[in-house]
Amino acid sequence: MSRQSPSADTEKAAPKGWRSRLRTARRPLRRLAILLILALIVEYLVIPELVLASKDLYLLGRLNVGWLIAGLILEAVSLFCYALLNRVLLPPQGRPSLSKLFRIDLSAAAVAHVVPAGTVGSAGIGYQLFTAEGIPGTDVGVMMATKGMGSTVVLNVLLWIALVISIPLSGFHPVYATVAIVGAVVLGVIAALVLGITLGEKRAARIVRSIGQRIPVVGGDRLEQIVFQAAASIRRLAHNRAVLVESLTWAALNWLLDAASLWCFIAAFGGFANPVGLFAAYGIANVLGAIPVTPGGLGIIDTITPVLLVGFGLTGSVATLGVLAWRLVNFWLPIPAGAIAYVSLKVPRGAGLRARRRAISEMAARGSAARRPPADLLPPEETAEETAEETPAQDRS
Repeated sequence: MSRQSPSADTEKAAPKGWRSRLRTARRPLRRLAILLILALIVEYLVIPELVLASKDLYLLGRLNVGWLIAGLILEAVSLFCYALLNRVLLPPQGRPSLSKLFRIDLSAAAVAHVVPAGTVGSAGIGYQLFTAEGIPGTDVGVMMATKGMGSTVVLNVLLWIALVISIPLSGFHPVYATVAIVGAVVLGVIAALVLGITLGEKRAARIVRSIGQRIPVVGGDRLEQIVFQAAASIRRLAHNRAVLVESLTWAALNWLLDAASLWCFIAAFGGFANPVGLFAAYGIANVLGAIPVTPGGLGIIDTITPVLLVGFGLTGSVATLGVLAWRLVNFWLPIPAGAIAYVSLKVPRGAGLRARRRAISEMAARGSAARRPPADLLPPEETAEETAEETPAQDRS
C-alpha cells in the first residue's frame, strides 16, 4: 500500500496540474478572443464606415445645430425615463430620490459601455449602488429583473409593429426574418419565466431553493425569497393597471425618445427619414447589438443602422454621419457622465481629487469583478491562483 500511494498521488497530481494550467490560460485566451473579435469588427465594419463618412465631411458645412441640440435633449430625456421606470418598480418605502436613481442608471450605463458583455457588470454596479441606498437586495433583484424583461418585451413589440407597417411601404428585407425569429424566441423565454414563477410559484421556489443550498454565497433561503417576491411583484403589476400602464409607458418612451434622438441627428445633416422605417432600422440594430460580443453593441449598431437606413431611402453619407453623431451621444457620452455620476454618489462634497480618483478606480474594479463568480464559488485551485496573482499588486500599494 505504501509503495502504491506515491504513484497514485502522482497520477492525481498530473490532471490537477493540467487543469490548473488550463484555468490559468483560459482568461488570457478569452481576452485574446474578445480583442480579435473587436479588431475584426473595427477592420471590416467601423473603418469602412469612417472612410465613407470622411468623404462626405462637406455636409458639416450644412449642419443644423438646432437639430443637434434637440437630439441631445431627447437622449437625456430618454435616459431619464429609465430612471422613472426604476421609481415605479421600486417599493415606495425607502425609495431613493429621482436624482439618485438617475445617477445610478448613468453609472450602470457607463460600465455597460466599457466592459464586453457589460450587462452583467452594469447589473453588478447597479445592485451595489441600490443596496447602498438602503433598499433590500431582494427588492433590487426583483426590480432589475422586471425592468430588464419588460424593457426587452416593449422593444420587440414596438419593433414588430414597425416591421408590419414598413413592409408594405418599403418592401421585405431578409434581415426581418432573422430579427422576427430572435424576437419570438426572446419573448417565448420571458413568457415561460413569467408563467413558471406566477403559476408554479411553490414549485419554482423549491427548485431554486435546492439550487441555492449548493451555492455558499447566495443560499437557498435568499433565492426562495426572491422567487416569492418576484411572483408578488408580477401579480401586483398585472392587477394594478395604473402601475402597469406607467411602467410600460416609461419603457416605451425610453426606446422611442432614443430613436427620436437618432432622427434629429440625421435631420441635422439634411436627411428626414420616415419615422416608421427609422424605428425598424433602430430596433433591428439594437436587437442584434444586444448579443454580448462588444460593449453596448459597439461596431454592430454603428454599422447595421446606416445600412438599413439606406434601404429606407436615405443617402449613405447622411445615414453614416447621422448615426455616428448619434452614437457619440448615445454610447460615448454616458461613459464620462456615468463616471461623474458615480463619483457624486460615492464621494462627499468637498473631498479632494484623490478621493475622486479612488472612486473611479473602485468603479472600474467593481465593473470587472461583477463579471467573475464570487471567490466562494470558484474551485480551490483557481481561488489560490487568483490570490497569488493579486498579492504582488497589494504589496506594491
